[in-house]
Amino acid sequence: MTAFTRPAGFLLRRLTGALVTLLALSAIIYGVFYAAPGDVAQITCGPRCSPAQVQQVAEQLRLDDPLYARYWEFLQGLFVGHDYSTGTGTEHCGAPCLGISYQSDQQVTALIVTKLPVTASLALGAMVMWLILGVGTGVLSAWRRGRVSERVLTALTLAGTATPVFVIGLLLMILVCGRLQWLPFPQYVALGDDPPQWAWNLLLPWLSLALIEAAKYARLTRSSMLETLADDHVRTFRAYGVGERSIIGRHALRGAVAPVIALTANDVGSMFGGAVLTETLFGLPGIGRELVHAVKAVDLPVVVGMVLVTGFFVVFANAVADVLYAVADRRVVLS
Repeated sequence: MTAFTRPAGFLLRRLTGALVTLLALSAIIYGVFYAAPGDVAQITCGPRCSPAQVQQVAEQLRLDDPLYARYWEFLQGLFVGHDYSTGTGTEHCGAPCLGISYQSDQQVTALIVTKLPVTASLALGAMVMWLILGVGTGVLSAWRRGRVSERVLTALTLAGTATPVFVIGLLLMILVCGRLQWLPFPQYVALGDDPPQWAWNLLLPWLSLALIEAAKYARLTRSSMLETLADDHVRTFRAYGVGERSIIGRHALRGAVAPVIALTANDVGSMFGGAVLTETLFGLPGIGRELVHAVKAVDLPVVVGMVLVTGFFVVFANAVADVLYAVADRRVVLS
């Protein structure tokens, strides 16, 4: 009974905390963007609109209502949906409703759903690559500590950390797609349409992101493993004749798991909200690229909705990471 209730209570507390965090985040995001200076009605209507037309747009968007009233309607839309005036009638936006785009009159939730598979493909594929490259390099660097190979790996990880993703992406496109012609210039293909072409076209964006992120994971894994290798129990294993490979694989690597899980949760959660530079550079129609367009057009419902989705994935990823701690390391207590 205790073994069951402890994980159940832990998950319930994490879920409650995540919901409270998301509620507070939604209030902050909504208040910051909608209370910002600027005539949203004028921007939405266009520069050639008359004052009467601008006022009509403001009434249609209910911009004259108090901010707290609009936020309450926004929350209602998230849980029960909302009806919006289209000028000639009403349109129902089902829950979870994030509003209607000022520019395209499209429901923000539907817009995000169409863009999310692109960003999810980019984030998850890159995550697999950077974990393999980063953790593998960190383990090798800790194992070869003090040797020439370790110094070379350390220099490469420092260079990777200091290099912006758009620089790596441009260099790879010029070299791999242009000069060597090993890969086509990326053009997103849906996974369900053609899985081999989906992976083939995303290979370069995955590699661009993975090379940058792997540098962080390599440094983190190396420092965590070196700290574990200096512990007393590791010295005891060596004194009893336990092989170095066994110590690295069974004991030192376990000490590096927790910080890697935490960093992965933050990185993947943020990327699900939109890898802006990567999607813009490679022309991928994901959330990040759409967010850039929405900011330029001052399309507040789209901006607020996408930033809130980013926060959701960050909170969700960290909640999953808390559970994975206990799975990866038995010393962690669910509390």
